Amino acid sequence: MTALAVEDLRIRFGDTVAVDGLSFELPAGGALGIVGESGSGKSATALALLGLHTSAVVEGRISFDGLDLTTLTDRRWRDVRGARIAMVFQEPLTALSPFHTIGDQIAEVYRLHTGASRRAARERAVEVLRQVHIPDPARRAASYPHQFSGGMRQRALIAMALSCRPQLIVADEPTTALDVTVQAQILDLLDEVRETTGTSLLLISHDLGVVAGSTDRIVVMRRGVSVEHGATAAVLGAPSAAYTRELLAAVPHAKPPRTIEGAPLLRLDAVRKHFPQPRRGSWRRPEPVRAVDGVTLDVRAGETLGIVGESGTGKTTLARVMTGLLAPTAGTITLDGADITRRRGRSVQMVFQDPMSSLNPRRSIGESIADPLRLSGVRDPRTRVEDLLERVGLARTEYDRYPHQLSGGMRQRVGIARALAPRPKLIVCDEPVSSLDVTTQAQVLALLEELREEFGLTMVFVSHDLAVLRQIADRVAVLYEGRIVELGDTAEVYAQPQHPYTKELLAAVPVTDPAEARRLRALRRTIA
Repeated sequence: MTALAVEDLRIRFGDTVAVDGLSFELPAGGALGIVGESGSGKSATALALLGLHTSAVVEGRISFDGLDLTTLTDRRWRDVRGARIAMVFQEPLTALSPFHTIGDQIAEVYRLHTGASRRAARERAVEVLRQVHIPDPARRAASYPHQFSGGMRQRALIAMALSCRPQLIVADEPTTALDVTVQAQILDLLDEVRETTGTSLLLISHDLGVVAGSTDRIVVMRRGVSVEHGATAAVLGAPSAAYTRELLAAVPHAKPPRTIEGAPLLRLDAVRKHFPQPRRGSWRRPEPVRAVDGVTLDVRAGETLGIVGESGTGKTTLARVMTGLLAPTAGTITLDGADITRRRGRSVQMVFQDPMSSLNPRRSIGESIADPLRLSGVRDPRTRVEDLLERVGLARTEYDRYPHQLSGGMRQRVGIARALAPRPKLIVCDEPVSSLDVTTQAQVLALLEELREEFGLTMVFVSHDLAVLRQIADRVAVLYEGRIVELGDTAEVYAQPQHPYTKELLAAVPVTDPAEARRLRALRRTIA
């Protein structure tokens, strides 16, 4: 039985065609993945399935449970949207109201579609929060979104989607920007929901590894067109479209091992960074947050050292301490034998996670790159900046453009060019590819590796993803609760992890082999 059938779907925004002739079927209780880069038409398709386009022309046929969704009136949509078709959005903070508790928001959706009493709606909210494994659901139902972690907020959105027992859940990039372990938990939860409720799942992602273990069939989209579709195992095992092969090639792969014999360039000795907590109505001051708690580490000249861990493990704090942006609470940090605070500036630079927030929106990208050169005494840096733009794969003419005029990948290249401008010895990269499409991510990783060799750089690469570090890092340090729990050559850590936390991270790494993805899912259940 077919739950959803899309025939010759076309979506236009003015003269821009977002989706052009898309067709697919999703059987009842089945799982279909739609994969493609940003701009491929994935999210436009998802919004059309819920009638959420306000300024687009939608043509074709979308058949669902005997209805053609393209012909529904607003009144009929209110009966379908949220009750029979539910959506899990990419960013839960924008999908949830900050002014209402999680339980009230779920209960309101349930009451709206079922006419249930307030008491029955509250009970249903607690029930679905328990179903998505929110601990102590009766108490946590009274929490606000900001009191939940990112993974818990996404679970709350799934609970809201489940509240009215829908026939179809549309999940639009539900794991983007989440830690790999949290991502794995959300994907496992969606798989569990489908098995236990019989709900059909449409999973949208830019990452083939995300859909490999969670879908039966897959549609690969590029520039609004389906370039390939079929059984997930067949498409990923023997892709016929060149674009699908490009996506598979962009998945992080193992780096050939290198022997680094360089002397230590950066040394950390018993480094701690604690943040005091404010006193809240008690005479006793609470214990400080031990973000970095006794790290001793050498970064060898010429190597790329990876630092991996989930959010909250202290990665970003450690990166900022390494660059001198934060002073350690205790311990010493030396660069070339001198205290880091005396060697900052030209010697150490940082590439930030979000280039949009680290670039001044009122200044051209060329001027942003020129700033560190002017500080070092270069009077007319334009030619040198243009050379840098060209070296990181951008046109010299991009000098006068502004950050909002560039794509995410282009902005990250600007961030790299700015870090290179003062010719540093060490570059610290803090999650520089975490929010990029897989192909753009692969391009940025390749660029960083080329620049490291060309300029003789030493790099520290911070990430929550061991798969990414497997491609770029010579050695890996695993950070957990502010401490390094495992350190070694990347290949050895990947093949023979010693610490339980490292094993947990590796079990959560997305893979494109559906059989291996299922094996890892079973392994995660034993670890849990």
